Amino acid sequence: MDELDLAILDRLQHDVRQTNRELAAAVGLAPSSCLARVRALREAGVIRGAHVDVDLSAIGRSAQAMVALKIKPQAFGSAGTFERWIADLPETLSVFMVSGASDFLVHVAVPDTDRLREFVLALAKRPEIADIRTSIVFDHTRKQVVEPLGPGRRSNP
Repeated sequence: MDELDLAILDRLQHDVRQTNRELAAAVGLAPSSCLARVRALREAGVIRGAHVDVDLSAIGRSAQAMVALKIKPQAFGSAGTFERWIADLPETLSVFMVSGASDFLVHVAVPDTDRLREFVLALAKRPEIADIRTSIVFDHTRKQVVEPLGPGRRSNP
């Protein structure tokens, strides 16, 4: 990826709905060259899609939680299957396989704490789960624009 690709990614992350002509003008390319670069970024898997940011409260999912799961040692062979299963649950927003005290962190959004309780109790019935710890999410902030941190690109904390 060169500086033009990075500029294209930056612009698309700020406004994915802009036209190719607007994007091309912003990064200083001909529209056909810009379109070719965007296609190449998609084909390379750098651009994986465009998404709508939904207000969870507006769709009846105002209670969020992070559910930390520890699976039993004998279940590690089926961790991938378990990960796909939990990711497919309607309550699940994201699944992270992690190191440390937990094996998975699951971000869920439900209508209320009663539904969260039902969700956790249903998980507790799974034979591969050894431990469940739930933390209510009071607030959530997510970056809308993610920049690469390769060689020569350092932050100043």
